[in-house]
Amino acid sequence: MNDLQKMEHNQIVVFGSKKIRRIWHDEEWYFSVIDICGALTNSPDAGAYWRKLKQRLNVEGSEVVTFCHGLKLEAADGKKYATDCANTESMFRIIQSIPSPKAEPFKRWLARVGYERVQEIENPELAQERMKLLYEQKGYPRDWIDKRLRGIAIRQNLTDEWRERGIISERDYAILTAEISKATFGITPADYKKLKGLFKKNQNLRDYMTDLELIFTMLGEKVTTEISQKEKPDTFEKNRKVAKRGGGVAGTARKETEKELGRSIITNQNYLKEK
Repeated sequence: MNDLQKMEHNQIVVFGSKKIRRIWHDEEWYFSVIDICGALTNSPDAGAYWRKLKQRLNVEGSEVVTFCHGLKLEAADGKKYATDCANTESMFRIIQSIPSPKAEPFKRWLARVGYERVQEIENPELAQERMKLLYEQKGYPRDWIDKRLRGIAIRQNLTDEWRERGIISERDYAILTAEISKATFGITPADYKKLKGLFKKNQNLRDYMTDLELIFTMLGEKVTTEISQKEKPDTFEKNRKVAKRGGGVAGTARKETEKELGRSIITNQNYLKEK
């Protein structure tokens, strides 16, 4: 999944006042069944409600339960747990089994959310416009937003390139990203988050970077992509060396910039503190 799809506003959507978790899986959105049961029924224990409903559907011979997938979603404690999730079509069938006056407006909401994603696939500019609006609502200025969105596009190009080179696991992405970061800033993303006082898993480090931090992050990832496209590394270790070299170019530029400015680019200050 690319950086754009991992953005917080894409992982959580709101129906009324209820938050619905979702995840991009097999080229479509999958929604948390428990969250939807909670939104429709106001049950004090949405998990128990879904378990009972699932038992009833199984007894009735409904196939809908078999189309649910146990996908890892972030819980209130910040950790990810396997959670029953269903795509839009399956969710419609589950909703049919829930006696609730909210069912019809929820169906319309669900259809709209799915349709928005289809629109974004056909016209990626719509996704960027929605992201711009989100950042503006958080108080970011437009020049910073432009850099952040450009960084997302560069990151997506890099992950696409890694997939072409056979890199597919999130763990490998994290290792390669850490190599670029260490070569660029002399610090891993995990340690960078600690430096900035970011301890929640859902806090994206790049959302708290300054303009220059974003610029050098983009440079390291863009150069890594260009080297990879030129040399086509065919093993993980070769990709790792390319990541170090790409980050090294950005690291050299960062050090020269620091000499000219007389200060460090790396800062513990958050660009925009959470409210």
